[in-house]
Amino acid sequence: MRRKIDNQNDARRCLRAAERAGLTAGEWGREHGIDGRSLNAWRMNLARRTPVKQPADLEPRLVELVPIAGQGKDARYLVRIRDISIEVGADFHEESLVRLVRALHAC
Repeated sequence: MRRKIDNQNDARRCLRAAERAGLTAGEWGREHGIDGRSLNAWRMNLARRTPVKQPADLEPRLVELVPIAGQGKDARYLVRIRDISIEVGADFHEESLVRLVRALHAC
């Protein structure tokens, strides 16, 4: 019986070893007593969690936002990424914006 992958760290270690050996996850698993289906499932799950690397010309840039005097709590921010726009108020929650951007990225 082949052993299943225990956790994310175990999966990453095994997948790196397979890559270094120039083998698929299944091939490497068979050679090392690892359940290939378990390793492949982890490979797919980790790939979904890992953000896709953008070409250098599309890398995110840090932009400083300076509030205009007098806007205070009523300030609005418009974030444009290519043809997609998200507008938030000054009281937005950073976690919510991150979730929105990830959801849009998945589309």
